[in-house]
Amino acid sequence: MKIVFLMLVLYNSLFAMQKSDKLFECTEIFQERKSELLVELERIDEQTQALDALKTATESLLKDKKAKLSIKEEAVDKKLAEVDARSAKIKKMLEENRQILKDLKNTKMSKIAQTFAKMKAGASSNILSDMKKEDAVSILQALKPKIVGQILSKMDAKKASELTILLAK
Repeated sequence: MKIVFLMLVLYNSLFAMQKSDKLFECTEIFQERKSELLVELERIDEQTQALDALKTATESLLKDKKAKLSIKEEAVDKKLAEVDARSAKIKKMLEENRQILKDLKNTKMSKIAQTFAKMKAGASSNILSDMKKEDAVSILQALKPKIVGQILSKMDAKKASELTILLAK
């Protein structure tokens, strides 16, 4: 019985040692894994900090670019307003010049019409017959209808009819 007891004690101690060795091995594995995880956690923290720094730098750069773009947009808008103002001024001047030119032309036609009104109908009809149709019509339009009738009656019938048609338009 002693032998059985001794074997039992021996067996127990062997079994307890194996359990203890296994427990010790598990603790070592957990400690190693814990160290690995801590190193990995530090690496992740460093990457997070680097990412945050990059994000901050990017936002700052974007803000600076938006500010510069805003300044440039204001300058472009100002130039555009200047161009619009100049364009309006030029259009106004052009219209004024057209009106002055029209007034000068009317004055010129008025003087020419006065000259033709003072001439004899035969001489006027000869001069107008040799002119371009458009110019002759302009002069005739400035004259009184009675004088126009006298001039057209002294003109070649074909030329008189052409001028009459243009006068009617």
